Amino acid sequence: MERGEGPGAGLGAALEAAQGRGAAEAVERALARYNEENRAIFRFDPADEDKRKKLCEEILNILEKDTKTSCQVACLEALRILSRDKTVLVPVTTKRNMQILMRLAKLDTVEDPLEKVSEFPVIVEALKCLCNIVFNSAVAQKLSLELNLAAMLCNLLKKCKDQQLVGDIKCFDLRLLFLLSLLHTDIRSQLRQELQGVQILTEALESSLNVRWTEEYKAAEDHDRPPLSLQETDCAIEALKALFNVTLDSWNVHSKNESHQFRYMAAILRHCLLTMGPTEDKTEELHSNAINLLSNVPVSCLDVLISPSSQEETDIKYNGMNMGAIQILLDFMEKRIDKGSSYREGLTPVLSLLTECCRTHRNIRKFIKAQVLPPLRDVSNRPEVGTTVRNKLVRLMTHVDLGVKQIAAEFLFVLCKERVDSLLKYTGYGNAAGLLAARGLLAGGRGDHWYSDDEDTDTEEYKSAKPNINLITGHLEEPMPNPMDEMTEEQKEYEAMKLVNMFDKLSRDELIKPMGVRPDGTMAPLEEAVSQYHTNKQDSSDSD
Repeated sequence: MERGEGPGAGLGAALEAAQGRGAAEAVERALARYNEENRAIFRFDPADEDKRKKLCEEILNILEKDTKTSCQVACLEALRILSRDKTVLVPVTTKRNMQILMRLAKLDTVEDPLEKVSEFPVIVEALKCLCNIVFNSAVAQKLSLELNLAAMLCNLLKKCKDQQLVGDIKCFDLRLLFLLSLLHTDIRSQLRQELQGVQILTEALESSLNVRWTEEYKAAEDHDRPPLSLQETDCAIEALKALFNVTLDSWNVHSKNESHQFRYMAAILRHCLLTMGPTEDKTEELHSNAINLLSNVPVSCLDVLISPSSQEETDIKYNGMNMGAIQILLDFMEKRIDKGSSYREGLTPVLSLLTECCRTHRNIRKFIKAQVLPPLRDVSNRPEVGTTVRNKLVRLMTHVDLGVKQIAAEFLFVLCKERVDSLLKYTGYGNAAGLLAARGLLAGGRGDHWYSDDEDTDTEEYKSAKPNINLITGHLEEPMPNPMDEMTEEQKEYEAMKLVNMFDKLSRDELIKPMGVRPDGTMAPLEEAVSQYHTNKQDSSDSD
């Protein structure tokens, strides 16, 4: 048996020791050996399935009785390893066994504080076991609702507040809340509506990020503060993931209290975006989860992402507002574009967030447009050619993934205040055709959303080049000689009829379908579009 594909030779010895009802020290030694051999094992030998099931049962029998802490930790570590295998969880996922693990995780004691530091390793390992079991077993997920596990986890989270040395307990408490809210919709609703889950999780996030407030929705910015520790970062990430699940349906905010809660959350998320993790990868993971959660925050509450600028030179300012968090979002977006893969999962959340921010908040839109779509000067290259953010976004407008190209086009359209003429100036008609067809704007015009009336100003370079810009490709082209200039009228007529006949044949063979633009700007088969134009013209003349 190859290393990494089986449970190791220690399984038999561990089972024998657990069944032997011998001294706790002997059981502990055998399980410690098994744990060491199988610490990195995630694939198990099916031939040993029955032995692993029996070992799970024996471990839970030992844990049900009082035994010393080190033996409990060894038992729980072994159970955590065994619970990676879904096939052995049938004997584990009973109400009695779940209650044993909940007792060891201190989830059954409502009032007792976390005082005995010696018990902390047992609590952590019990929570890890519960995470594996809940993740791998639908039965355990149902039992979690019956046993009110989410409420107990929230209570344990409250106990962790302002406590020392409880980082791991807090982290795995949050991870288990994340899993429960992900896998069971009733628990998600319970957290949101009954358990004040949004408030509790937001406070846990605030604590993990060490937020200090200077105003109601403004956290202190210390540019010299050290990065978060790995434990603080992991706790923050788990809190963000759990909050994302609990706030999935939060776009419709009704009460003043809910609005305050989400503005408070958005202020913490702004601080999160300006915070660094211990490594570049951890920072990106932290910011990615913050962006996902910001997508659930009602857009009316996102104005707290910007704040009046201080006098510090390090502030990124625009119109007197600190745009540091918005700059982080832009940098994150460009980094995800440059990765060149997993656009739907990695890029669309930040693009959607920026689009909604720009649609609703004028200062944010103007700041982003100044960076993404600065005034045009050099139009010698096609809009999709180059290394600027604009070039990269225009390339996405023709991406093979429909969702990616739609949100990229929508983002640029909103930056142009949903004006077709402005969008075409930056992208060319060819790149924008998909969006315009979907919005019924092929004939021009603008979208439904209202924006301020301030006008864009063209540079002198653009004004001088504009007459020679190809509207389809969006770039400057030298005038091409007209091949018909040297043709006689008969030759022109011959070539025209030849083209008509070619189109007619392709149409009759249904290789192509000639399309036209209806009066409302949407696409339709050519005959239908022409008919509607004639009908509209007739109605217009009749009304005269």
